[in-house]
Amino acid sequence: MNSPASVASKPVPPPAKEGSASRRLPFDMRQLSLVGVLLALAVVGAITKPDEFLAAENLRLILTQASVIGVVTVGVTFVIIGGGIDLSVGAIVALASVWATTVATQDFGLGGMLLCSVLVGVGCGLVNGVLVAYGPMVPFIATLAMLASARGLALQISDGKTQVVTVDAVLDLGIKDSYVLGVPPIVIVFAVVGVLGWLLLNRTTFGRRTVAVGGNPEASRLAGIAVKRQRLLLYLLSGLCCGIAAFMLIVLTGSGQNTNGNLYELDAIAAAIIGGTLLSGGRGTILGSVLGVLVFTTITNLFALNNLQTDIQQIAKGAIIVAAVLVQKGRSSS
Repeated sequence: MNSPASVASKPVPPPAKEGSASRRLPFDMRQLSLVGVLLALAVVGAITKPDEFLAAENLRLILTQASVIGVVTVGVTFVIIGGGIDLSVGAIVALASVWATTVATQDFGLGGMLLCSVLVGVGCGLVNGVLVAYGPMVPFIATLAMLASARGLALQISDGKTQVVTVDAVLDLGIKDSYVLGVPPIVIVFAVVGVLGWLLLNRTTFGRRTVAVGGNPEASRLAGIAVKRQRLLLYLLSGLCCGIAAFMLIVLTGSGQNTNGNLYELDAIAAAIIGGTLLSGGRGTILGSVLGVLVFTTITNLFALNNLQTDIQQIAKGAIIVAAVLVQKGRSSS
């Protein structure tokens, strides 16, 4: 048996980066397969609804709808790679959107609303992180408790009513005059968050520590990584993404509601899974998660254009998730 000293002397293996190779299947094959799925969906849309699906307005709509849940998914991906789970993201988005659209908050204008939304998200992430890292509580239970608490607080603050935004500077971000080269500001924010998330995961010590902690927490601790602090930071990052997404949703809808972010946690986790993130932690990619979000959003758009029932759409999404998990199991056992 190896002594603790000998275990500690063994270096933690470096994380696999996007583009690295496994023994049988190149790591980027999952991203290529998702691109193939997107192309196939585009072909289906071009055949079934050529005038509507390929219209620039509809393509902007797909990107806009993907942006809010996409930002949430970036944060969730980090948490899962780090060996955790976050079931509270949808409720945090709802709470942040409601808190940021109260009359008192709107009196501070765009800056006050944005700051409030971000602080609420980070505050909820801090609570999750403390409970998981220092509680210690199982991530499932801690974030489930946050889900219930945040939803209840959002309902209490809003009294079940829709809070309409009256700040012109916020509403103006959602109109065509604010588009940059035809691209809505919300989509630009999604792109920036995605790029920053990719850089953080693949080009920084924080990203390497995240992968190490998710892959083997004990070996990471013996190698000198502050595992508890790393887990806390991951939930703070997830909360930050929720706060940003909440403000994006406010811009998109012009209101704050306690029902916002409904089932975002499931959509975000599903997008991360089909993008190659292991639920057991230790591996995942931001690019894969973004592609996963785009796949689900495009499916939703196609079903809406073709007037297909929602239940069939959910079955299709479920089949995709099952297929992705089976592929993961096949790769891990090879």
